[in-house]
Amino acid sequence: MDVGGNIGAILNQKDGKIFSIAPNATVFEAIERMAEKNVGALLVMKSAKLVGVISERDYTRKVFLRGKKSKETEVDEIMSKDVTTTNPQDSVDGCLRLMTEKHIRHLPVVDGGKVIGVISIGDLVKHVISCQSATIAHLESYISGGFSG
Repeated sequence: MDVGGNIGAILNQKDGKIFSIAPNATVFEAIERMAEKNVGALLVMKSAKLVGVISERDYTRKVFLRGKKSKETEVDEIMSKDVTTTNPQDSVDGCLRLMTEKHIRHLPVVDGGKVIGVISIGDLVKHVISCQSATIAHLESYISGGFSG
């Protein structure tokens, strides 16, 4: 299935807020911020440079299950450092494929070396559903208009 549109269009529909944390913050602080902002991941930024991503999954797998203490463990010890990014011109279809293949749920959007947003798998699914709904409505309209007896 080909889903139209690019990442920039989806990003434009979001509020533009980027939630981040410093690499030397504690995991506890990161989890608190995720809960406060109601997000599943934070970008890890050193100055304006993206150095990693920390997610709820990182916490459960690298802190909780290993018996570490979240108030003593720093974000840079458990964050995902090999960060996959996208840009506003990339296709929704391509990003869905990428996120599925790499098993990632959050994708930073970078333009000209600067982070301009984050796309979640939920954002992409919402876009796909919206596209499908619009297509269905268009087809229903065409069918009902085309066969007025």
